[in-house]
Amino acid sequence: MGDAVLHFECFAGISGDMCLAALLNIGVPEAYLRAELAKLGIEDEYELKISKSEKQGIHGLRVDVELAHTHHHDDGHSHSHAHQRDYRQIKAMIEATDLPAATKQRALKIFRAVAEAEAKIHDMPVETVHFHEVGATDSIVDIVGAAIAIEYLMAEKGVTRIICSALELGSGQVKCAHGTYPVPAPATAEILQGVPFTRGGVEGEATTPTGAAIMKACVDAFVDHVQGASLETVYGIGHRDTNLPNVLRVQLLESRTAEDGDSAYEHVKIEVNIDDMSPEAFEPLIERLFAAGASDVFLQPIVMKKSRPAQMLSILCKKELATNLGEMVLNNSSTIGLRITPFGKMLLPRHIIRVPTQMGEVSAKIVVQPDGAHRFKSEHDEIVSLAQNAGVSYLSLKRQIDSEIEAYLAAHPLEELIAND
Repeated sequence: MGDAVLHFECFAGISGDMCLAALLNIGVPEAYLRAELAKLGIEDEYELKISKSEKQGIHGLRVDVELAHTHHHDDGHSHSHAHQRDYRQIKAMIEATDLPAATKQRALKIFRAVAEAEAKIHDMPVETVHFHEVGATDSIVDIVGAAIAIEYLMAEKGVTRIICSALELGSGQVKCAHGTYPVPAPATAEILQGVPFTRGGVEGEATTPTGAAIMKACVDAFVDHVQGASLETVYGIGHRDTNLPNVLRVQLLESRTAEDGDSAYEHVKIEVNIDDMSPEAFEPLIERLFAAGASDVFLQPIVMKKSRPAQMLSILCKKELATNLGEMVLNNSSTIGLRITPFGKMLLPRHIIRVPTQMGEVSAKIVVQPDGAHRFKSEHDEIVSLAQNAGVSYLSLKRQIDSEIEAYLAAHPLEELIAND
């Protein structure tokens, strides 16, 4: 597969376990994730449970990181206080593993986003930040797991870019190590500096510090509009019951986003409907458009509102000529607006060769089909000129020259003719 885009839709927020569940669901093998996580050497601290689940009829995967020593808060989150680590310890632990360098780098970048936020809140050096929720084993598994999964998708699914919609933060209050705060928690608010978000769409804490940090560290662009063909859509199922389904939607898209604009397409079609211009005025305009570099210009009769007859003028050209040719239409026709649509092209290989005939050399265009067969077309203008000079009919001369070209092609290997093109 070529370039692919990973698109996170966080309409119900994002947590570390929802993120890991969605990434597994889009094609990261469970056995691979478990084997890579084992390199951390902390298997005695947790059990990773992966199960099929659903929220309000939407089915997906659910991930539970069950800790050896947990107690549950009344907000439905479970936190471990058995393993508190500071940033320096976590960094050393990840660096000591034999995980691939890119995975280590990605995991450390996510942890750094949390450490910098906590350091700012507590006004202390990053290295000595004592993690609370995020220092717990479950967050280490979620974050390193996300790094493992994203690197896998880049290597195996051709993902070259990660994009994300605005993050829904939730509403109400959240209990955290700093006490009870209005949503978002202080760490989440700090991590999401510069990231687009929405609030009030979901009850409770929708985006956790871990979820926020994964997005902040891994997303290449936060976008409003997404263009492209969806190859796959999956859901990571959360643990909370709220008014909206507590799910994270992740899509694998064929590479093309609104932010890239139409750079994927080198050609555009300019179209304009005209019902109030003298027919004679089209010819000089069409000639000007061809002279200015249009690849093709054509007219189609159409019927507009109130059954008015009209012409649709279409111009095909390279993208960089669109503005120039569009302005030419606006300056030299009665229209007040036009449409520009990018498009891709599929072209057969073509070669021009010179063929000796009884009337002298004539150009022929040869095209090679996908199945290897080839066909030719003799050059119209040259035959018109030869017919006029010889005082013979165009059709009979074209038939004669075409049969000579056919005989010539039959006698010469195509490769040889093309090589001399």
